[in-house]
Amino acid sequence: MVLTTDGDTQEFTDANFQKKVLSADKLTLVDFWATWCGPCRAMGPVVEELAKDYSGKVNVGKLNVDQNPNICGKYNVTSIPTILFIKNGKVVDRVVGVYPKSRLEKKIKAHL
Repeated sequence: MVLTTDGDTQEFTDANFQKKVLSADKLTLVDFWATWCGPCRAMGPVVEELAKDYSGKVNVGKLNVDQNPNICGKYNVTSIPTILFIKNGKVVDRVVGVYPKSRLEKKIKAHL
């Protein structure tokens, strides 16, 4: 299954993670997900809303764990959904599980 996005949500991969996430000049939200994961599908619309709401301020994207095992291993992602907040190449926050948009927004605002 191919990730479909609304234009604001990026697709992150093992191949582009360094350029799009670690070298980014702004806060990046990375949603680790899989097509077979029900809670991940529940978080999808929330992540897409955040991408629209913070367009131009925060990079927001999704990384399919089945297709990108190297990054998952590097960041010790063992449960999904996991959302990492990365700034200046470093993880500044992490959430595991389903969270309401308001709690994710608080974390974004804390790191802007």
